[in-house]
Amino acid sequence: MTPAELSSALLSVLDAAVASGELDIPADRRPTSVTIERPRSTDHGDYATNVALQLAKVAARPPREVATVLAERITALPGVAAVDIAGPGFLNITLEAAAQGELARTIVGQGESYGRVTTMTGTRVNVEFISANPNGPIHLGHARWAAVGDAIARVLEAAGADVAREFYINDRGVQMDRFGESLREAANGRPAPEDGYHGGYVTEVATAIVAEHREFLKLTPDEQLVAFREAGYAQQLKQQQDVLALFRTEFDVWYSERSLYESGAVERGLAALREQGHVYEQDGALWLRTTDFDDDKDRVLIKGDGETTYFASDSAYYLDKRARGFDINIYLLGADHHGYVNRLRAIAACAGDDPNYSIEVLIGQLVKMFRGGEEFRLSKRKGDIVTLEDLIDEVGVDAARYTLCRYPVDSPITLDLELLVKQTNDNPVFYVQYAHARISSLLRSAADLRLLIDVEKFDPSLLSHDREGDLLGVLGEYPRVVASSAELREPHRVARYLEELATAYHKFYDSCRVLPRGDEDATPTHEARLMLCSATRQVLANGLDLLGVSAPKRM
Repeated sequence: MTPAELSSALLSVLDAAVASGELDIPADRRPTSVTIERPRSTDHGDYATNVALQLAKVAARPPREVATVLAERITALPGVAAVDIAGPGFLNITLEAAAQGELARTIVGQGESYGRVTTMTGTRVNVEFISANPNGPIHLGHARWAAVGDAIARVLEAAGADVAREFYINDRGVQMDRFGESLREAANGRPAPEDGYHGGYVTEVATAIVAEHREFLKLTPDEQLVAFREAGYAQQLKQQQDVLALFRTEFDVWYSERSLYESGAVERGLAALREQGHVYEQDGALWLRTTDFDDDKDRVLIKGDGETTYFASDSAYYLDKRARGFDINIYLLGADHHGYVNRLRAIAACAGDDPNYSIEVLIGQLVKMFRGGEEFRLSKRKGDIVTLEDLIDEVGVDAARYTLCRYPVDSPITLDLELLVKQTNDNPVFYVQYAHARISSLLRSAADLRLLIDVEKFDPSLLSHDREGDLLGVLGEYPRVVASSAELREPHRVARYLEELATAYHKFYDSCRVLPRGDEDATPTHEARLMLCSATRQVLANGLDLLGVSAPKRM
């Protein structure tokens, strides 16, 4: 019996108690789900719920009386061994071994789909992340969003949402012209302008462009600026796309800021905001009255000289997302973008949307890398920044993605490069992957002994050891972890869960003999434990996949 099945059974118990007159709870006050949790100690049963405490006020009965009514009916459920009432009215539920062990067969049967839930089915979500300017390589700060943004999209999909991963290309404005100027000067052997781009990669890009287009050097300075700007843009965007693909971060949409203007989206957006009544003119400029919605000041949409602002682009971009049918729009921004939170929420409110639902802004904190106790600052190739390519070269895709996803986005991260390449239990990604590889090795050994997993012959009642129960309990938590990770946009919960699962498996393996020794005949208990091992491997693989991390069969 899974936690979800038990939750559903408790709802039926509640309905039966109301129908019989034992509890008086109006239909519109009854819960639509019952929260099931694992007690900290197995002495308190396999599962616990506080539903009696939640219903006490509605039922006008003391919590323990409500718990007593429910406990009598829960005890009669198939697969329930005992129900105890604890404290003010908590219900501790112990399952029969067969009922709990059945979870192993369920997981093996469902395979890759185990853990997927329907909590967000029917919801369309746009997840926009990284959105780096196309005038330089993806660096360490972007790398965090590359891993976390993709993981958020994966857990949302696992919760049933229809998700689009989107990269907003900032390909319009003064920063692109400065990039073109810097490339032009580098190509002509001159230093970059003071307000230009000075990274070593600029010279590399300029050299590559000249090698392919020597005719650019014959153009006028203004023509060179445009030519180098556009060629550099194309080259850098391709480089960004290639390294992100290497990092297993794929986007459904690469959205050009220029296209907002070329498609008329900006004009349509301004018209929509005018209709809502929040646009006004002052001092020759066009403003959006965002202070009506908690922004610290109103924002200029069009300057007095007729030039549109970045804020106009931001406004049009949000409205374009809504026009494309996205219910929830998630923005993942860097640590220096706190000021964007209220202004983006204000855009949604000015457009007539609920900013508490339709828009979410997540702010990520800084990432630092250390080796030997010293901060790793300089790139091997670029000279002045640590690139995503550097990170991949140093520790590999799996270690980088797992570690970047392992922490809440609002906490700074310090990466220990020496630790991340160690194959020891101190390295979290190795610890989890090793558990998967260890089970894979065991299942290969079982196949050599002609011990095959047979879902029909499997006897779940044989999984009665305490360590088996502990492991089954952790396995049963996986769907809840997926649901909460999606709801809270916190994929680090999956990583921490996987570490808990790996620990539970290693403890089980140390206490319960899975394969027969020497000439010992295989027993149904060995076969049952193989089913449990297979279920564990499946959940490890499913969880790692949500983080974009591989599940190796050999290490």
